[in-house]
Amino acid sequence: MKEKIIREVYQVLEDRRDNPIDSYTSNLMKDDEKLAEDKILEKIGEEAAEVIIAAKNDEKLVYEASDLIFHTLLLLVYKKIDINEIFNEFERRRKG
Repeated sequence: MKEKIIREVYQVLEDRRDNPIDSYTSNLMKDDEKLAEDKILEKIGEEAAEVIIAAKNDEKLVYEASDLIFHTLLLLVYKKIDINEIFNEFERRRKG
């Protein structure tokens, strides 16, 4: 099922956090000249702006939204939030 892809991406991000390699995501989660959290938050801000522009221009919205979701997942992984907490919150809101 396509819904599994979110869990798979999340697991890859967790692995990159716990077993860093020379990759884009591992490097974002690594403190160097700039704190990792700051780098991730800057990317989320950048991607959010790109979603807004894509929506206004009716172009590349799916692509830009995917980037925003990816970087949001990256932040959650960095903060060690279990993916099930997110799914549980969506379920709670659906029932409410």
